[in-house]
Amino acid sequence: MAGTRPIPRPLWKAAALSGMASYLDAGLIVSISVNLAIYRDSYDMGVWMAGAISAIVTGCIAVGSLVGGRLADLFGRRRVYNWDIFCFAIGALVITLAPDDITLLAGVLIAGLAAGADLPTSLAVVSDAAPSWARGRLVAFTQVMWMLGIAVAIFLGFALSTTGMTGARLITGQLAVAALVTWALRSRLKLSDGPTGTDTETAPEGISLKNVWTRAAMLPMAATFVFYVAWGLGANTFGQFGTYLLVTVSDASQSLATGVNLAFIPVGVLLTFAFVRVADSPWRDRLFHVAAVVQVLAFVIASLTAGALAGMLVFFVLYQLSHPFAGEANYKVWSQLTLPADTRGTTQGLTYALSRGVFAVAAFFTPALADHSPSVLLWTITACMTAAAFAGGFIIRVLVPRSASAVPDRADLRVPST
Repeated sequence: MAGTRPIPRPLWKAAALSGMASYLDAGLIVSISVNLAIYRDSYDMGVWMAGAISAIVTGCIAVGSLVGGRLADLFGRRRVYNWDIFCFAIGALVITLAPDDITLLAGVLIAGLAAGADLPTSLAVVSDAAPSWARGRLVAFTQVMWMLGIAVAIFLGFALSTTGMTGARLITGQLAVAALVTWALRSRLKLSDGPTGTDTETAPEGISLKNVWTRAAMLPMAATFVFYVAWGLGANTFGQFGTYLLVTVSDASQSLATGVNLAFIPVGVLLTFAFVRVADSPWRDRLFHVAAVVQVLAFVIASLTAGALAGMLVFFVLYQLSHPFAGEANYKVWSQLTLPADTRGTTQGLTYALSRGVFAVAAFFTPALADHSPSVLLWTITACMTAAAFAGGFIIRVLVPRSASAVPDRADLRVPST
């Protein structure tokens, strides 16, 4: 079976370093979420300012994805891949040392743009290097890094929950350190040429924008966008506001709220590893159908209980059991399997950007909507998760079979060096 064929170590190394984009993306969003109540008190923020911070980080990730993916296809994926992570480190340092809310917003702006630019670029880099029989597992592994980014931020938030701004600075400071280490390691990483056989520091062939507006690119781009934006509205809301909602809606303490998130994170991490194991096998898409139903059920329970603590505990259990098999990991793998190789950076940058733009608008209104009616917020998210389940079913039935019959790309004939 393709999913059990051993993958060379250099490819796993490339996947891990590319996965740092997901680690930092998740870490940034969750760190802001964990620290939001602390920022609110320390900087005397209102609900609209709190929403603005979350909206800005998501909006900047959206813009960064759009611009970064395009620049990677134009000027070389490796060049953008190496330097956007360094810019993230600068932004994370500004957030960490911010003396006021204006400086905090400036740091969020820099880090968000850099994180966004790195997401489609890093996935395209590892996808270029991976043969088709290993691409699912290598791309899925970046989702393990995403889960680890969440886990570390929540663990630190729990451990430092009583230390105020000192703890908040440590939580974001570790992101800056991780980004600098990754930048140093990426700079020494050697990979094979891109999908067209050109030098990795030059633009790949076929990067004209007209190549994006073809049926071969538009159909998978539209389908993966619908799935990701619908699923992400729920996931992003709980990623950014999970702690905040538990404190303000469920009447949990800051320590309990971060503890609840932390308790269920190991389950999500282990199941994401399980997804990696099946990412190149038929079980990837078979498990999606079951997980999507469980995921919708989780949000239904949260909605029926209007965010009560007992209902939220059940929600977290079901959600952590299901989202590794019916969430962002699926989006990443499906995108790399179905999007044309020569415009992967641009096309996935577009879907990331448009989705994160929607998330940013939603984030701006989320605190106010949660304050007005938790039930309306939760039922809206439930409807989005249901739409994501149907979109995923379409991708599995229509687009994945088409990609399976496509001619293998050049990566099938090579393995990157260390």
